[in-house]
Amino acid sequence: MSIQSQIQAKRDTLAPSMRRVADAILADPSLVLEETISELARKCATSETTIVRFCRSLGLAGYVQLRLALATEVGREGARRSPAAATYGSDISAGSTLEEVVASIGFTENLGIEETINSLDIAELGRVVDAIDAAARISVYGVSASGWSAADLHRKLFRIGRVAYSFADGHDAVTSLGLMGAGDVAVGFSHRGTTAEVVRFLEAARERGVTAVAITNAAGSPVAGAADLVLRTAVRESPFRSGAMASRTAQLLIVDCIFVAVAQRRMTETVDALRDTHDAVAQFRDS
Repeated sequence: MSIQSQIQAKRDTLAPSMRRVADAILADPSLVLEETISELARKCATSETTIVRFCRSLGLAGYVQLRLALATEVGREGARRSPAAATYGSDISAGSTLEEVVASIGFTENLGIEETINSLDIAELGRVVDAIDAAARISVYGVSASGWSAADLHRKLFRIGRVAYSFADGHDAVTSLGLMGAGDVAVGFSHRGTTAEVVRFLEAARERGVTAVAITNAAGSPVAGAADLVLRTAVRESPFRSGAMASRTAQLLIVDCIFVAVAQRRMTETVDALRDTHDAVAQFRDS
């Protein structure tokens, strides 16, 4: 996972002083390349010691290593980016041309997909697929944009004959767990990992002995902490795109990985179910 994506994923779990450093770097990664540690500390109203702690939270020894890693990363992304695309993770400005908007969105979403694939824990994905394949019932839940991803997983599983439910209301989602138990699965979606309703949904699942699965961008978040199994996306989102673009695309990528792997476990049943559900609506396509 890239340094910038690591910073984005950790941001909400950082202390306020370190969060100011994260925000400054996410807004303009070139700050690290152009300024000394003392200058960055003054700009962020913090100390050099805090900057070093921030670097170590990313698995780096210090500021020099952060500078080298970001220089490599910014250079690599710059070489891949279309001249019309804005800096990855930056807002689209009021003056952006339509060409720039299209190029920026394309670059952002493509890189988010690539980073998610490269950082996806295949062993953990296998455990999630095992749990869903063996489950008698699967309940999925997310709020707002993450709710669209939850609904997509429900729709895909339902089409291949799995007993899956999706809920728009948090109370309904938690209520569904009252009819579930050991061997069943609850899947919660939250990009930032701080959505209180999703945290409670996963906590309630574990209280019932239901396997709780989190799909989130933030490993150290409350949502991840409430789950038995965690699948992480790896995207950066600026305020303009927050919660509705690259994060959604990365979540849907993981949904597709889960769906195909589950479907593969019972191939004959899957093919039959897909054919039958396809044929069921043939009358609407032919009219």
